[in-house]
Amino acid sequence: MGGRRPSRPPRRASRVHPRVLRTELLSGLVVALALIPEAISFSVIAGVDPRIGLFASFTMAVTIAVVGGRPAMISAATGAIALVVAPLAREHGLGYLIATVILGGLFQVVLGALGVARLMRFVPRSVMVGFVNALAVLIFMAQVPELVDVPWAVYPLVAAGLVLMVLFPRITRVVPAPLVSIAILTAVTLGAGLAVPTVGDKGSLPSSLPVPGLPDVPFTLGTLTLIAPYALAFALVGLMESLMTAKLVDDITDTRSGKTRESIGQGIANIVTGLFGGMGGCAMIGQTMINVKNGGARTRLSTFAAGVFLMVLCIAFGPWVSKIPMAALVAVMVLVSFGTFDWHSIAPATLRRMPYGETVVMVTTVAVVVATHNLAIGVVVGSIAAMVIFARRVAHLANVTACLDPDGKQVVYAVTGELFFASSNDLVYQFDYSGDPGDVVIDLTDAHIWDASSVAALDAVENKYAARGKKVTVVGLNKPSAELHKTLAGQLTGGH
Repeated sequence: MGGRRPSRPPRRASRVHPRVLRTELLSGLVVALALIPEAISFSVIAGVDPRIGLFASFTMAVTIAVVGGRPAMISAATGAIALVVAPLAREHGLGYLIATVILGGLFQVVLGALGVARLMRFVPRSVMVGFVNALAVLIFMAQVPELVDVPWAVYPLVAAGLVLMVLFPRITRVVPAPLVSIAILTAVTLGAGLAVPTVGDKGSLPSSLPVPGLPDVPFTLGTLTLIAPYALAFALVGLMESLMTAKLVDDITDTRSGKTRESIGQGIANIVTGLFGGMGGCAMIGQTMINVKNGGARTRLSTFAAGVFLMVLCIAFGPWVSKIPMAALVAVMVLVSFGTFDWHSIAPATLRRMPYGETVVMVTTVAVVVATHNLAIGVVVGSIAAMVIFARRVAHLANVTACLDPDGKQVVYAVTGELFFASSNDLVYQFDYSGDPGDVVIDLTDAHIWDASSVAALDAVENKYAARGKKVTVVGLNKPSAELHKTLAGQLTGGH
């Protein structure tokens, strides 16, 4: 009665290993430094004050670190989002842009709850490879303007930055090589008094934290009608880029993330961003690659740290951050672009082994993304191209073989392959309606009916035989095919 309860082992306090903590924080610092010029540039594209892009990067990173589904992925202001909202901002002003960001975030939450993330399973590998390669090309192309019509000193600085980032990891990986490169190049630039473009040349940095508030627009049906199309495009582009980037990071880190949670998290982050006066955003492939591949980060702490460091650097260390040479950040992004590109995909040996259609889809995806500077359009076009090529390929896999009984009273047609709208089109022409005997058997044991087009084709075959007084029996249907055939047979035309 007075027995002692068995003692429980003491609960160990959950904590982050100091080495992991250092890796996450230092990687977040490098990402924050890389975010500043990017956010300012995207603000220029959107036609808003640079602070609007910086506020968006801060609130997106901090919020998604809490509500997102993909650890270590960086979300901030992006070029794709800037392109979507730029016309609205230019024609109607900042208030309507902010309202669009909030509504776009609401759309993302709804789409996430409806399971839009499941559509990712329909994105073929060749499109994914094209997506990655296109990203690498876009990252590199974005650095080209920083290398044109600039002082001669920019070129040796970029080269030195690349050498430092390649060689420094051989000495130690305690401190991220990009951070070392940025620090050394900044010191050299200031010490030698080199007149080269700096972060400060991109625009003024904020001096205080953003303040929450509602957009300055009339809350009317007219406003909703105006911003809804932009908000829907905003939501779709943001989700597509974020989900594709999350899938890429999943592959790099050998982990699996919650895509539905990520979709909803992106929406929540954009709602918060809009309420704090930001221009909205989504996952950033370049900064994510810096964080995951170069920095070795694997947790949400790095994402949170990137957002916090961004504001700390702008507010507390703005004068010093402004002096960082753009050449240092260009070197980081150039290395990221080379590391992102899937060089194996264009190796001669790979191209020889790869089916022609797969290569066409990959190249199409890259070409469309580079031409439009819109990842979402490239992925959609690439996926459609892959579906068309797949449909053409399997359309030829449906074969019909006839076997006449020795007594000549019955003929059995064995149909093999996948029957759908493309492959069933020619099915009607594979039978000898006039020459066959009165008893015709269509054996579908080695076939599968996928759609109404195939059922309609079988109906047409039966009708042609019936018009000649001959009987048709369909046998060998598997369960799904039998259910579809039973439901639709004789119901697809008005002649029954």
